[in-house]
Formats: sequence, structure tokens, C-alpha cells
Amino acid sequence: MKKQVTALLSTLVLSTIAFAGTASAHVVVYPQEATQGSYEKFTVRVPSEKDVPTTKVKIDIPKDVEISRFEPKEGWKYDIQKDSSGLITSVTWIATGTGLSSTEFGEFNMQGKVGDNAKKIVWKAYQTYKDGSTVAWEGPADAEAPASITTVVKGNGTEEDSHTPATNQATEDNQTDNNVSTSPLPVTLSIIALVLGIASLFLSLRRNKQG
Repeated sequence: MKKQVTALLSTLVLSTIAFAGTASAHVVVYPQEATQGSYEKFTVRVPSEKDVPTTKVKIDIPKDVEISRFEPKEGWKYDIQKDSSGLITSVTWIATGTGLSSTEFGEFNMQGKVGDNAKKIVWKAYQTYKDGSTVAWEGPADAEAPASITTVVKGNGTEEDSHTPATNQATEDNQTDNNVSTSPLPVTLSIIALVLGIASLFLSLRRNKQG
């Protein structure tokens, strides 16, 4: 019985650690909540997951947002695509150097206006590696490669909804989210709770056996 409990404990702990690593490794666009009609700074955070560098990142721009500006990024150039009316439909960042190695992540910034009637912005992303392979981040929330989603809430009709304060708030949200996502505390607490639960189960079974 002791060997079975030990084996179960080891499996659950390893699964918890593996899941935490996978869940934090998705391409995500911040902020994850915006206001209808607001002007926002959107940050595309791209982690590299393979042993070969990430050399290209493409983001499809949905109709729920109108992107108009891109922040220059050292070591990268960008190419934009437009439709017949002149609206930007996608942007592709291409590495001019080595790209993002397996231990790195990159952030790519763009600015634009959230649609007045938008309810959510679904960001489909395509991450290409030096070996030519591409990961399409375009699935639903429970998929292995989900698209990032920005939820859009209604504004209160004030001028603050569509100017600089919204962008400042997006930056603050991004920084807060970054602190949360990089903290090992939630994973550590989960593992401790798991260990205590298994230990309690083992002691209970041992008492019953002795009795």
C-alpha cells in the first residue's frame, strides 16, 4: 500500500508541475479586458517553446478592433496587410537577428481603437520557428493551442473611455498580470496541498490496517 501511495503522489506532483508550465506558455494579447470605443495599447506576449528560435509571429486583426500603430522592436521588422478599404487585417513580425531562443519570450506592441459595439476580440496568432514549423494559436479556450481573447465591456459614455487613461490602465493590467503569471507561489501552494492530502490518506489507511 505504501508503494502505491508513493507512486500516486509522484505522478500527481509531476502532472501538476507539467500543467503549470504548459498553461503559462501560450501566446497572449494584453489587456484581456477593454472598453467599447476605447483606444488601447495591445501587447502580444510570445514565449518560445522549442529548442530552435522563434523567428516570425503573425497576428490576425479582427473586425472588432482597428489597429493603426506599431511600436518598433529592436531585432525585428514588421509587415502589415490591409484590405481594399485600407484597414489593417494582419501584422507579421519577422526577426532580423536570431529571434527568440527556447529560454526567452518577446513582447510586441500595437495601438488601436476598440469597436463601439465589440463584445470580444479574438486574436488568432501564428508562431513560426527557425525549422519552418508553425504553431497556430487559433483554437477555443480549452484547446491545446487557444486563441487569446480580450473581453470587451460597455463604456459609461465619458471621454475617458476613448483616450489615454484607457491605455494607461492597459499597461497597469499588463504589469499586474505579468507579476501574477511569473510568480511560483500558486504552483507551490498547490503542490503542498497535494502532498498533505496524500499523506493524510496514507496515514488513514495505515491506521485502518493496524486496527
